[in-house]
Amino acid sequence: MKRITLLTKPDCALCDQAKEVLARLGAEVPLLVETISLESEEGRRLAEQCNLLFPPGVLIDGEPFSWGRLSERKLRRALGC
Repeated sequence: MKRITLLTKPDCALCDQAKEVLARLGAEVPLLVETISLESEEGRRLAEQCNLLFPPGVLIDGEPFSWGRLSERKLRRALGC
């Protein structure tokens, strides 16, 4: 099972889009999705540590994957589905 960390902000359309993509993929493959606000101390620390420039930030198993608009195709390739 892959662990996905999603760094989000309130009222973020790209964050909503990323949540939809993750929900679709989660119906196909086992995913553990954790959502963390970029307004929290942990969210700011992760974003800075992983050089995620703006929301949404996505980490796969703790490793930086993307920031900004989440590409479903790229994520599917990374997850092997």
